[in-house]
Amino acid sequence: MRVIGIDPGLRNLGWGILDIDGSRLSHVANGVCRSEGTELAARLLSLFEQLSAVIATYAPDSAAVEQTFVNRDGAGTLKLGQARGVAMLVPARAGLSVGEYAPNTVKKTVVGVGHADKTQIAHMVRMQLPGAVPEGPDAADALAIAICHAHHMGHARAMMRAAGGGAARVRA
Repeated sequence: MRVIGIDPGLRNLGWGILDIDGSRLSHVANGVCRSEGTELAARLLSLFEQLSAVIATYAPDSAAVEQTFVNRDGAGTLKLGQARGVAMLVPARAGLSVGEYAPNTVKKTVVGVGHADKTQIAHMVRMQLPGAVPEGPDAADALAIAICHAHHMGHARAMMRAAGGGAARVRA
C-alpha cells in the first residue's frame, strides 16, 4: 500500500510518500509545493496543481493530512485552513480516503513525545526511514504524517481482523 502524508501550508505544502508492506515502511519520495502568485486564489490554485501532479505521478492508495491548530492570528489560521482544504480536496478528488491527525498525535507517534520540535521530528523520520533525505522541515513533517497514518492503519487493520471473527459469528 502506498500512502501520502501532507503538511498543509499556504507558502510551503510538504508532502511525503511511503510504501507499506506489513509493518515495514519504505520511503518513496518527498518534496515541497511552493505557492506561486500574490493573490490568495492564485496561490491556492498553484498548490492544487502541484499536489495534483504529485498524486498523479506517485499514485498513492491513501492520504493523511495534519489538522489545523488555531492560534492567536485568526486571519493566518483561516488562510492555513484554506490551504488545508486544498490538501484534503486533491486526494479526495483522486478517490483516496483521507485520514486526519492532530499535530500532537503525529509527534507522539513518530517521536514518542507530543510536543517535539521540528529537528526531533526530522531526526526520527530519518531513523525510521533509512536513506530518506527530507527536502526540508515541511517535507519531514509530511513524512511524519505518513508514518503516523501507516501506524494507525496497521492498528485499524489488526482490530478489524480481530473483530472479523466475532462479527462473522454474530451474523451466522
